[in-house]
Amino acid sequence: MTTESTALYDVPGPGARRRHLLYGLVSTAVLLALAGWILYLLFDTDQFTSAKWSPFLYEGIQELLLRGLGNTLKAFACASVLSLALGAVLACGRLSDHRVLRWASTLFVEFFRAMPVLVMIFFVFVALKVQPLPALVTGLTLYNGSVLAEVFRTGVHAVARGQGEAAYALGMRKTQVMTYVLVPQAVRAMLPAIISQLVVALKDTSLGFLITYEEFLHAGKLIASNLDYDLPFIPVVLVISPIYIGMCMLLSWFATWVARRERRDPRAKAVDVAPAGPGGPPPGGR
Repeated sequence: MTTESTALYDVPGPGARRRHLLYGLVSTAVLLALAGWILYLLFDTDQFTSAKWSPFLYEGIQELLLRGLGNTLKAFACASVLSLALGAVLACGRLSDHRVLRWASTLFVEFFRAMPVLVMIFFVFVALKVQPLPALVTGLTLYNGSVLAEVFRTGVHAVARGQGEAAYALGMRKTQVMTYVLVPQAVRAMLPAIISQLVVALKDTSLGFLITYEEFLHAGKLIASNLDYDLPFIPVVLVISPIYIGMCMLLSWFATWVARRERRDPRAKAVDVAPAGPGGPPPGGR
């Protein structure tokens, strides 16, 4: 099987392939050595003793972790729905023909997109004296909604200009152009970026433990700081981290799957054509 060169690089020759193989072997050896060193430190500090791992066998600990995971998913679901709604409203404002509405939306987006999420969460929780869950959801909604507003606006502008011009030429109003022409086409381009931003929102739910919201990380903190179990900090990290990583990877995989589907041209579809038959009389003929 012959490998052809591309427009970006030439096919590596025998010497380059040997160097690439050597680089790969060296990198693999370094990574294995690093993993071995980390495992040695874990065993040397008695991180795998039964005293540190026994808490996870208790039903109360398992219920605490499951309750924390459920609270994390609850906060993520609320923040996701509200962020999408806020982003759509702000994007409409930024695309408006009314200057005051457009400037107000721009100011709102730029302000909350620049504000740290933790500062907004603490402000709502401490200054406004809101309960932990609404405070967490509010902070996540304001930040992610502002970012998604830019995603929506960019997606609409990414549609070919001629699409909107053709719709206006047919006598459609701007609302109709946005609803029936621009937004349906922009959704395809926006989906991967939207899902990627939802991954950020999922990870930021862990900030809830700072305001005593009983989410997944807060449950792990309670277990890790328990002296009765010999402070099982590392075991808690080894249990909680894969679950967080798994949820984020699931959303990232979904974004990759959507992006892969969008690379296919939706116009390149097979169309059934009727077989040619005998021609009829020409237009105007008898």
